[in-house]
Amino acid sequence: MNAATPDSRAFRDALGLFATGVAVVATDVGGHVHAMTANAVSSLSLNPMMVLFCPAKKARFSAHIAAAERFSINFLRDDQEALSTYFAGGWKEAVPPPFRFVHVDGTPRLEGSLAAVVGMKHRVHDAGDHWLVVVEVRHIHRGIEPHRPLVFFRGQYARVDRLPGHSAPDLLSAADEPAQMFYHD
Repeated sequence: MNAATPDSRAFRDALGLFATGVAVVATDVGGHVHAMTANAVSSLSLNPMMVLFCPAKKARFSAHIAAAERFSINFLRDDQEALSTYFAGGWKEAVPPPFRFVHVDGTPRLEGSLAAVVGMKHRVHDAGDHWLVVVEVRHIHRGIEPHRPLVFFRGQYARVDRLPGHSAPDLLSAADEPAQMFYHD
């Protein structure tokens, strides 16, 4: 059976159902801070600790990836929509929202973020119309309580419902367990 190739709108709509956090990625190149909003961010490895982010090749930020040595990935709080809009290039006001970068090991980190990781560029891969940038984590910062993340879902900002949930499996020790295979005839 050949299924029709999905169009880019159907692809975006389907992936939009996967809720993601919102981050500001920052670097310092030549004494100038460059930053962008990203939701294509993921943990990659625990040993060594690595994360990845995926900027569009046409993004202004991508022009600095080759020269950048260090990056911070700053996870936004649910009250930081304005910063997300600003660093995404969609800010319409004459004055930017208030923000400040503090330097950690020569890398700008967004002050007041929910959490942040700072690290060294490990590798950059070509990934279609985006770059896949792998960062080896050297520093971790956790912001103050309450820990309420800004979320992106179905093309809009969202907030996490603070109702009690259920514990998820401990993925650190799950690596020691045998894999389970399921087959469907």
